[in-house]
Amino acid sequence: MAERLQDKVAVITGAAGGIGRASALRFAQEGARVCVADIADDTGQALAGEIDGLYVHADVSNADEVERMYRLAAERFGGIDILFNNAGISPSDDGSILNTPIEAWDRVQNINLKSVFLCCKFGIPYLLRRGGGSVINTASFVAVMGAATSQISYTASKGGVLAMSRELGVQFARDNIRVNALCPGPVNTPLLRELFAKDPEKAARRLVHLPGGRFAQPEEVAEAALFLASAESSFITATPFMVDGGLSQAYVTPE
Repeated sequence: MAERLQDKVAVITGAAGGIGRASALRFAQEGARVCVADIADDTGQALAGEIDGLYVHADVSNADEVERMYRLAAERFGGIDILFNNAGISPSDDGSILNTPIEAWDRVQNINLKSVFLCCKFGIPYLLRRGGGSVINTASFVAVMGAATSQISYTASKGGVLAMSRELGVQFARDNIRVNALCPGPVNTPLLRELFAKDPEKAARRLVHLPGGRFAQPEEVAEAALFLASAESSFITATPFMVDGGLSQAYVTPE
């Protein structure tokens, strides 16, 4: 049986940890050649070595570095078929609009939203040369509903990712390029664990909204990303793809 991503080339940003790492491993298992893009050089290089991929240090808020990332990936593997624009941050100083510093707002917008603009701007031309492909932009459940714990810039950035994905999905549909927004609920990643270790009350407020009473595992979200990357999702584009354990449909369920 053929592997689902056989002979495909994927560039994954934020690939050194969490959802990105789990997806790089899963894509490679399914036959993809993977460019691991991150700023965490040690873990990124180790992962690329593990999957016989390419590691590229890339600040995804910097246009020159994003352009270089795709150029190096295409030179190494002969082209690009899949863009998984996954890099993002959720810093602790991004909270209520009343006390979030402007610097924190700008930093989150640059990493979470501007980066997706840059990755699509410089990455989609490579997909056009291949005659099609898949773009997966990591948004969030907060792109479609308010967060239980305020993080104003993060929420706004992910809403922007969703809106951009819809527009690009419509724009490039006849070019055989699918663009979808992957919308996870809270995921058990180092970023989330660090955030909630500092504020157990915040973690409890999040958990009470989850019907299953637990956060997602990165591997579960990676399976959704694999589906969107593969031909199995050939008629899915311009959509929010929810992987939230029912959170967005649930009333508060304390027990």
